[in-house]
Amino acid sequence: MKKRFKLMDLDCANCAAKMEDAIKKIDGVNDASVSFMTQKLSIDADDARFDEIMAQVVAVCRKVEPDCTIQL
Repeated sequence: MKKRFKLMDLDCANCAAKMEDAIKKIDGVNDASVSFMTQKLSIDADDARFDEIMAQVVAVCRKVEPDCTIQL
């Protein structure tokens, strides 16, 4: 399943790159893209575990950029 989410308060391109790398390492994620310019997250992940995967994505993003939130 491929979905897009709006990011709020993503402060720098370096943080976006770190988030993207960390999200791609999560088991069940096929591909991910974090854009600082558009403040968007695109993710392609396993349909059956999508909610579980998104919980891990939120945790990863919060670890890299504590102020950043994902509009689910």
